[in-house]
Amino acid sequence: LLVRYLLVITLMTILALVSGSPWPRGGSQLLHLGVSGLLLHALYLGGVFMAIKNGLPAGVTALVVGLQPLLTAAGAGFLLGERVAPRQWLGLVIGLAGVALVVANKIGDLPLAAMLLPALAALSGITAGTLYQKRFCAHFDLRSGSVVQFLPTTVCTALVAWWTESMHIEWTGEFVFALLWLVLVLSVGAISLLNLLIRSGSAVNVASLFYLTPPSTALIAWLVFGETLGAVAIAGMLLAVLGVYLARLPPR
Repeated sequence: LLVRYLLVITLMTILALVSGSPWPRGGSQLLHLGVSGLLLHALYLGGVFMAIKNGLPAGVTALVVGLQPLLTAAGAGFLLGERVAPRQWLGLVIGLAGVALVVANKIGDLPLAAMLLPALAALSGITAGTLYQKRFCAHFDLRSGSVVQFLPTTVCTALVAWWTESMHIEWTGEFVFALLWLVLVLSVGAISLLNLLIRSGSAVNVASLFYLTPPSTALIAWLVFGETLGAVAIAGMLLAVLGVYLARLPPR
């Protein structure tokens, strides 16, 4: 993650300078962008990676983080003044049920208590980060603003890595490919799309899209790796899509 963030900062700084992007001004804007970056990147991604490293099955991790749309909807009302209609609540519950069905066969019998803490930290990070950014800094230049978001994230991640790891990296071809994918497709591409969604849509609508991640992952794993895709998982996919559809309908 540390190397990933350093590469993202380098790339986005070059893009911002070449394109003449306006840089955030004022301590308040810098502070809000920094806090949202810590929540969305350092806490969320760091928690997910640490949970999986500690042995938490990917299915359990997906299910825990899958609670985010419900928590976001609960906070959107009193923090953002967004109205969440009963139909949207129904969609959020149906979507969570769909996620649970998709990952059901990937949940093992491991002792989960100690391993759940990083996943719960990730859940709190993505939920609080979405609400915080929507409330305090929804509009910013995606190039220069991303640099500001990733700077405190990089410092925090560097401290954790230095404290918990050897800081040694095996530069294999697989690692380089995975790293470039994380930098270019996720941190530059997907995070930019997330920022655009937070800027233009309601927090509930944005959060509900996260329900589509486990079904999409299961479908790709079936196509690429030949993993089993049973009737329960397929039913879960359909429920997740239905839940997202209902959650994204405008309140009446």
